[in-house]
Amino acid sequence: MSRISYDPSKPRLYLIGYRGTGKTTVGRLLAERIGWTFVDADVHLEATHGKSIKTIFAEEGEPSFRDKEAQNLLDLSNRECCVIATGGGIVGREANREVLHATGFTVWLTADATTIADRIQADPTTTERRPNLT
Repeated sequence: MSRISYDPSKPRLYLIGYRGTGKTTVGRLLAERIGWTFVDADVHLEATHGKSIKTIFAEEGEPSFRDKEAQNLLDLSNRECCVIATGGGIVGREANREVLHATGFTVWLTADATTIADRIQADPTTTERRPNLT
């Protein structure tokens, strides 16, 4: 396995990618391997606001959710020695991309469409916690 080099002045590793590409799974394994903490940004956001992402979308709409997501990223960007699995849409805003670039190293995870669909369908929390893909 190759080693990941990182800039110690940016002690964060962000995992980005579509829903179902393995950000949480890879993030947990990677954090354990390098001795850092792991945070799932979606779980952190839900805990902060006391409701699921699906509920935030339904009650407040996507723009409100995206504002909360951006603030969540800013909060997490202050943690050190941390692997952060971001939400699938985090890169949709330029300001979020700037935070990712300025505060850590970003890795884009990918998977083919069939694999993503299979993983989403197999995840029992998807329908409870996430809005439908459009």
